[in-house]
Amino acid sequence: MKSAFYTLSQIVAELGGEWRGEDISIAAVQPLADATADHISFLANPKYKADVADSNAGAIIVSQKMADEFGGRNLIVVQDPYLYFARVARLFSPIQKAVAGVHPTAVIEPTASVPASCEIGAHVYIGGNTVLGEGCRILAGAVVEHDCVLGNEVVIHPNAVIYHGCKLGERVEIHGGSVIGADGFGLAFTGSSWFKIPQTGGVVLHDDVEIGANSMIDRGAMSDTVVGQGTKIDNQVQIGHNCQIGEHTVIAACAGISGSTKIGSYCIIGGAAMFVGHIEICDKTTIGGGTAVTHSIHEPGHYATCYPLQTHKEWARNAVHIRHLSEMNKRIKQLEKTLETIQSVEKNKE
Repeated sequence: MKSAFYTLSQIVAELGGEWRGEDISIAAVQPLADATADHISFLANPKYKADVADSNAGAIIVSQKMADEFGGRNLIVVQDPYLYFARVARLFSPIQKAVAGVHPTAVIEPTASVPASCEIGAHVYIGGNTVLGEGCRILAGAVVEHDCVLGNEVVIHPNAVIYHGCKLGERVEIHGGSVIGADGFGLAFTGSSWFKIPQTGGVVLHDDVEIGANSMIDRGAMSDTVVGQGTKIDNQVQIGHNCQIGEHTVIAACAGISGSTKIGSYCIIGGAAMFVGHIEICDKTTIGGGTAVTHSIHEPGHYATCYPLQTHKEWARNAVHIRHLSEMNKRIKQLEKTLETIQSVEKNKE
């Protein structure tokens, strides 16, 4: 289906769901507030159902629970409206495939293996003994150093850099400005200066991993830094050397993960969360944004250490008490001892 428009019946035939109402043509997906008659929108959160009445959307994706409230409208009824919206959006914006060919300004070392199905953009460099899979897209200014292995349909966006010896699985996508495989921060103190420890490991990104713009994943000191299948990493994330990230974990922008940290599968890491090194985070753990993770977590759940937003006046008032917590603790212990003494005396009188 390559038409610029899709009817509701075509969308349902492609993606499933139950279509109700007229079989209108849809040109794009839009939010409720911006949609017009040739757009489809969605309602994922019931608290926004009042917005449906004001929306000009030609059709709306809703859950079975909400569908009967909008009987007069064109609907697609599904179990998970948000996921379905994402799939409809992909239908209108399909993943761009490689346009086979090599730009005349690209430099490909003679020992590199680049299939004819690959798209190699302007000023790209591909190092010696590097092996690309079928249908890879290496776009303008990207660098793939020597001895790398890339799976099929990998996409390296402009000015991203893949250092030597890294391995990327199928359908991996690296956005612009990211660096995969730079040296880890390994140093030994001599007593008067720092001696750099050679970083001889690599980076392994398994199938369907996506790395956002300007993110950095350091190579291992001896063994590899590994990111599991289906994991998605946002912009400006730092992952230190020898980290192990599980499958289908998501890491939001500006998170920093120190070396040798292990994060499990199906974890959710909030923006600007910070991890000390050499700890383990179990599967299905959620870390709130801005949280400082200072020790291992062995029980799945939602963890957060940051204070909620408050006015400066409230913060200042609370900060006074925080400064005196140690003193208050001592006083409480003294009061507890005094209370124990009183209770003991009273008991003896009985």
